[in-house]
Amino acid sequence: MAIALTDLQPGIPAVLCEAAAGVEIPRRLQDLGFVPGTPLVIRRRAPLGDPIEIELRGYRLCLRTAQLTALRVEPGARRGGGRP
Repeated sequence: MAIALTDLQPGIPAVLCEAAAGVEIPRRLQDLGFVPGTPLVIRRRAPLGDPIEIELRGYRLCLRTAQLTALRVEPGARRGGGRP
């Protein structure tokens, strides 16, 4: 069951899903590795919830929640058995 990435709790591994119908993953995020099938995990949130620190493809980055609204994930899923 896919949920919005912004609703994922820190520390829960997930796999990025296709964007909702009629919505595209922004090109900048695709260039950073946010493509369907990519395992990721939210490491932490700022005290007021924005920005969010995300780990994927072996690196961490902080993004604002407004930049992540198009992204959906499947919680608890792992691809390839590797580290999310």
